[in-house]
Amino acid sequence: MPCLNLSTNVSLDGVDTSAILSEATSTVANIIGKPASYVMIVLKGSIPMAFGGSEQPTAFGELVSIGGLNPDTNKKLSAAIAAILETKLSVPKARFFLKFVDSKASHTQLLTN
Repeated sequence: MPCLNLSTNVSLDGVDTSAILSEATSTVANIIGKPASYVMIVLKGSIPMAFGGSEQPTAFGELVSIGGLNPDTNKKLSAAIAAILETKLSVPKARFFLKFVDSKASHTQLLTN
């Protein structure tokens, strides 16, 4: 179950967050090769953040996945998520950092009925 946590100092007031969530979901699913039904996206805005000493628009992301991550995939994911943030939130690509965590299945639990 891939989970992408995104935090930004940009206010989400008036932003179509559904479009961001939808686009990020399909992007992660397509690049990692996992069903979109298992992808979770968490988007937090108005978080006090500075990057390089500046409080200009910036974002940090962490993607946790059970498998599916490798250097080539990570590069594609970074570029694709950065493009979404630049288009939808005006966060420059150079002000976005994405951390990847390849988790073991035993470290994640999806509860079902």
